[in-house]
Amino acid sequence: MNKEQIFGVNADRRGILRALPAMGMLGLTPGVWAQGGYPNRPLKVIVPQPPGGGFDFVARALAERLSKSLGQSIVVENRSGSGTLVGTDAAAKADPDGYSILVGSVSNIALNMGLYDKLSYDSLRDFEPVGLAVSYSYTLMARKDLPLNSLKDLVAFAKANPGKLSYASAGVGSGQHVLPAALWHLAGTDLVHVPYRGAQAAYLDLLGGRVDLFFDLSSTARVHVNAGSVKALAVSGAERNPMHPDVPTVVESGVANLDLESWFGYFVPKRTPMDIQDRLRNELAKVIAQPDLQETFRKAGGKPLSLNADQTRALVRRDVERWSKLVRDIGIKAE
Repeated sequence: MNKEQIFGVNADRRGILRALPAMGMLGLTPGVWAQGGYPNRPLKVIVPQPPGGGFDFVARALAERLSKSLGQSIVVENRSGSGTLVGTDAAAKADPDGYSILVGSVSNIALNMGLYDKLSYDSLRDFEPVGLAVSYSYTLMARKDLPLNSLKDLVAFAKANPGKLSYASAGVGSGQHVLPAALWHLAGTDLVHVPYRGAQAAYLDLLGGRVDLFFDLSSTARVHVNAGSVKALAVSGAERNPMHPDVPTVVESGVANLDLESWFGYFVPKRTPMDIQDRLRNELAKVIAQPDLQETFRKAGGKPLSLNADQTRALVRRDVERWSKLVRDIGIKAE
């Protein structure tokens, strides 16, 4: 019996099953034979938030192109609930066969590790990054009539007047909460946190002058900054944001050694076979490098990423270790 007889296109299911014992004679194993056809059915991308947000946008932009590259359809499944816990936990418990992919970001991969005492998953133990596609910085905005025009002046005022300034967030434990809380903690200031149910409600009170500050994704903030309805005081990235080239970074402001960009990418369960991980990693890298996709991310206010596997793992590990510790040090707990 030769290989052509085993893998011939005309072989029926029973013929293949009868042929399995002969694989040992050819130096093959059923596992290797099965993986050789990957993927031979549709894949699923789990989005741990509802449709319409940053998670969903990145998931669908990547899935559309990766589907063509792999030659298989990819279903995007929104599994929201308890912040990002429900969807992320489902991905952690999925079969490690390469057919279930998680959209991971700083929020569900890094911040959750510090926000919850008994998290159902461990980001570094249970997941392996396939690739990070894009990152977004945050912009610190002040109500337009706040008589403070720089982050340095703001911190000086807050130190002299503890509890006088307030900052909004999209909810306890959200990125819009953790980032400014870390900033005020490192700067040694005391500001009042005002949590809202989502960013839209926070903007209503910021624009109405009922709250002083809001740290939101730069891609969303730019509409209000460009309209002149708020003042941009700082951006959270390691470098200045092209959308706000005149706005200094937090580090440049000199008040704290702090930077954060919310990256997004694909992750798979840790025990996914290495050959399947490599296939996904290689195909996704080609997708991420496509000029039209990078332009799509730039137009949406993002910074396209170009990282190899080692750089990706190092960035994820750095942010998980740094932010989970900082969140615990500050004492923030998810509701």
